[in-house]
Amino acid sequence: MKGFKVGRLFYSLIEFTNQFKASNFTTLQPSIAPRSNLSTLQHYNLQTPKHPTFSASQRNNNQKNILRFGFFMFSLQKNNCLMAKNLLIVESPAKAKTIEGYLGADFTVKSSYGHIRDLVKSDDAIDIANNFTQKYEVPADKKQIVSELKKLAKAADMVWLASDEDREGEAISWHLFDTLELKDATTKRIVFHEITKPAIMRAIETPRGIDYNLVNAQQARRVLDRLVGFELSPVLWKKVKPSLSAGRVQSVAVRLIVDREREINKFKSEAAFKIVAIFGKGKEAFKAELAERYSKQEDAEKFLQDCINAEFEVKSLETRPAKRSPAAPFTTSTLQQEASRKLGYSVSRTMQVAQKLYESGLITYMRTDSVNLSDTALTAAENEIVSAYGNKYHQLRKYKTKSAGAQEAHEAIRPTYFNQHSIKGDSGEMRLYELIWKRAIASQMSEAQFEKTTAKISISTRKEELTANGEVMKFDGFLKVYLESDDDEDDNIQDGENAMLPPLTRGQRLALQEMTATERFSRPAPRYTEASLVKKLEELGIGRPSTYAPTISTIQNRGYVVKEEREGKQRAFRVLTLKGGNINKEEKMENTGAERGKLFPTDIGAVVNDFLVQYFKDIVDFHFTATVEKQFDEIAQGLTEWTDMIRSFYTPFHKEVESTIQTADKATGERELGVHPVSGKKMSVRIGRYGPFVQLGESATDDDKENKPLYASLRTGQSIETISLDEALELFKLPKKVGSFEDKEMTVAIGKFGPYIRHNSAFYSLPKEIDPLDVTEEKAIELIIEKRKKDAEKLIKAFDEDPAMKVLNGRWGPYIEFGKLNIKIPKDKDPQALTFAECKALADAAEKEPKKPGKRFVKKK
Repeated sequence: MKGFKVGRLFYSLIEFTNQFKASNFTTLQPSIAPRSNLSTLQHYNLQTPKHPTFSASQRNNNQKNILRFGFFMFSLQKNNCLMAKNLLIVESPAKAKTIEGYLGADFTVKSSYGHIRDLVKSDDAIDIANNFTQKYEVPADKKQIVSELKKLAKAADMVWLASDEDREGEAISWHLFDTLELKDATTKRIVFHEITKPAIMRAIETPRGIDYNLVNAQQARRVLDRLVGFELSPVLWKKVKPSLSAGRVQSVAVRLIVDREREINKFKSEAAFKIVAIFGKGKEAFKAELAERYSKQEDAEKFLQDCINAEFEVKSLETRPAKRSPAAPFTTSTLQQEASRKLGYSVSRTMQVAQKLYESGLITYMRTDSVNLSDTALTAAENEIVSAYGNKYHQLRKYKTKSAGAQEAHEAIRPTYFNQHSIKGDSGEMRLYELIWKRAIASQMSEAQFEKTTAKISISTRKEELTANGEVMKFDGFLKVYLESDDDEDDNIQDGENAMLPPLTRGQRLALQEMTATERFSRPAPRYTEASLVKKLEELGIGRPSTYAPTISTIQNRGYVVKEEREGKQRAFRVLTLKGGNINKEEKMENTGAERGKLFPTDIGAVVNDFLVQYFKDIVDFHFTATVEKQFDEIAQGLTEWTDMIRSFYTPFHKEVESTIQTADKATGERELGVHPVSGKKMSVRIGRYGPFVQLGESATDDDKENKPLYASLRTGQSIETISLDEALELFKLPKKVGSFEDKEMTVAIGKFGPYIRHNSAFYSLPKEIDPLDVTEEKAIELIIEKRKKDAEKLIKAFDEDPAMKVLNGRWGPYIEFGKLNIKIPKDKDPQALTFAECKALADAAEKEPKKPGKRFVKKK
């Protein structure tokens, strides 16, 4: 049936029948059959008085008439006489499903499944000479969706565009309007920041048109990023390495990570002794710390010596009230940061889970830089706090966003209903919802109140003083619900801080139990986590709520940055302990430099960054990139013409591209390490086609082809910026012979794809946890036998006609291998029963299939 689902028809008929039964056959509700009229009902003898008195026979007859009316409705529907008046379009099917439950039969709710069109992939996507006019196309996988939406839009009286309320959502609405060939008179734009029935109905009551300022701001970002990517990428192919790509915001993010890594590599740790004393016994014991640090052991030892016979006295005692206020409700960036710290979520996972919560109507819109809460939300939070905890726990707060580009009309991320403390379902969604609920409710709670005590302790034999701090909570306030985490929580713990101090009085003598002087080392700034990188980008004004997660995912997918764990190194430190009048000296070991979930630049990431810094300073300049973001904000506010902004950026940028192609040398990140201790040949390290490697000897010339250089790939965890000459020499110990097996030599080496064992013309990869230099003959034989066993289990069938033809078990199920060709087995075929002829036919058919084109970047003309 055209333009209407069969299911909706029968739903309408059933609803119509149920209403007649429930209301004792009163008036038909217009929402069920909006285009029906009284004469039609009377034609089918449907009784409609307000207070009917029917006999049993009359009631049965009327039920028969209801069914006759239903078939009449079916006839109308079949002939396109009855259509849903309104078509409402959103981006996601989950969102459509939730909203459809709130609206009556007058509305058909459909999903566009995100953007329905994009810039064409070819180099004519943007006509620079014609004021940056864009050329769009509907991708193949969206053509059926567009076709269906066009039919529904043509049949509807009104089309409602209900994509998200940010710039990208506005652009989606514009693309829908343009592609579906909609008319202003029959199209309305609605926005809402939460998917609840009141919010949806309120949006429908207050529609507006498409905001072309927001559309232009999004278009400006899309066009600018396409121009940068399409023009920069070919430069990198020629000057650095093939298949590289670069983006505007992503390049700045990589620079932050590269700069931080180099800062850490250059950092020289300094040691100093920290003095901590313990006074009292049992429950009365407390710590006090010396503010001064001693860089020399003898100075720390002298201090302890002087304290052997010293008297300690409370010189001063200060008690003062203190308070702590709750954090503001979540914005996109603070949610990403806190979910990383508290839940261990990646930035992308946080946004995926938040999207599901929003589309299910559980939280407000999750891409926002506002900390504002609506009056309705404030009232709901107050009611919940007073109900759950009492009046003294509530304190009204109205937060203001510091970001100049933030829109206060939007709201912070909060639960749609504050009385829903938790949800059922997926554990990831449950945990993130609980975090959002706690943060939002805590923002409207009272301050936590403390009593802080500071005691200054004099030393009779020294002029320095020890300090003891204690803190007692008097009222928990918002801490009853929530405490914000910190990226550097471990650094904030002080040895001299106590949960609380015992009762002390001024002039009181104290008994020293123990005093230690512990060697501590200064530390560089920490490496970025995904969360702390988002925080830094926000501080610099780079990117917006919708760009943080894609930026961080992109720089990892491109291989410029890796997120990983790295083991620390053992380090010795000294401890001097004064106890019982004696000083004991000992050396202890600690693990230092261990990293978990931190972002590290790769060698290629560092080389690309240096190339961009040298030749495209603006692209990786923090201030310049932040200025571009402000210009996007000005376009969104209607203050700047977007094409003028693009032109002012593109003109100098294009000149830089042309100049760089002509003048720049090839970038390899080459660094000289020294000379080989035996041969005296130069040793260097650089980036090559297959990654970073060490070269021993000069490149061969036409006159000296005999002395070819030797090469060795860097091992996991090594970098061209930090590898030493000794570490490079170790790499040339490979390949090495480790013994023989089945009368054939076994050789361990490192190749293009990592370390391996070569035996009888076969190759066996080494597991990551095995150091190739540590492989013994016994270990090599064990690995070879294990690999052969796995290969035997992998083989389903082989053929005498051609040994190259095999039926194998793969990660995704059985498949046919024929030389370098992997062929999918049709579902109706049994892998065990396949004949050679059938396999050959499938292989021949696969060879004739056209290859799928890869992504291609073309330089703009």
